[in-house]
Amino acid sequence: MALRVFVRVVEHGGFTAAASRLGHSPSAVTKTISRLEDELGAQLFNRSTRRLRTTDFGQEFYDRCQRILADLDDAEAAVKRGSGVPRGSIRAVLPLSFGRVTLAPELPKFFERYPEISLELHFSDTAVDLIAEGFEVAVRTGHATDSRLTTRLLTRGPQVTVASPRYLKRHGEPKTPQELQQHNCLISRFGPDWSFKGSDGKPFTVRVRGNAMINSGDALRETAVAGTGIAQGTWWLYRKDLAKGEVRAILKDYELEGAPVSVLYPPQRHLPAKLRAFIDFLAQITRNA
Repeated sequence: MALRVFVRVVEHGGFTAAASRLGHSPSAVTKTISRLEDELGAQLFNRSTRRLRTTDFGQEFYDRCQRILADLDDAEAAVKRGSGVPRGSIRAVLPLSFGRVTLAPELPKFFERYPEISLELHFSDTAVDLIAEGFEVAVRTGHATDSRLTTRLLTRGPQVTVASPRYLKRHGEPKTPQELQQHNCLISRFGPDWSFKGSDGKPFTVRVRGNAMINSGDALRETAVAGTGIAQGTWWLYRKDLAKGEVRAILKDYELEGAPVSVLYPPQRHLPAKLRAFIDFLAQITRNA
């Protein structure tokens, strides 16, 4: 449909990017826009070698097309809701640890429950622009800052400091955050300044040091479990190791509230059944973990 092609070109800022998202060739997208301009008798884009910009008429036409396509999507969603079978593909981006430890083991259950949904999963600890990069849903650790997105909290917990029983047996257990300076601490990508809560309820930091700096949450967790040193991170990252006794939480009287884990998606008047099914599944597996 020419209107959808036009909207994708505007949203992705060019013919090539829109073609990639639509699964068409750049030449096919270019021809579609040219035909649309011929039918309308008006130029929709100002073309240059560096960027593609809408004309005044093109911008007005884009605004109208968005409303028209939204109404069409609403109608299609109503039909699909009536059928009661979530179907279609979903592009999602998730933090590495969450995706590997939390979602991946549960995927057989998801596909058994929703056989007509397919997932394209990307794993990254770097925040991406969902709208610009064509993702429909994202899981993020931390406080969401993009006001364009709808946010649903999945879970939250304390910021924990942990060590394996093996490490604590060899080196003793620190009783105050300041005593960490006499221990081997595993430094994450967030740096050597670890945060704690004082007796007055106010946060403070302690600069720690150690023989390893690790920018992967999974690798950091596994290094702590192996007994190499003390680590700090969200309760969510270490929850299974804590339950198994492979690490112990220390300095619990000094714990701060940790970063929340949330699912984010562009706001829609009617959330497609496939997205609702996936988001509800994420909520279920985090709640039951």
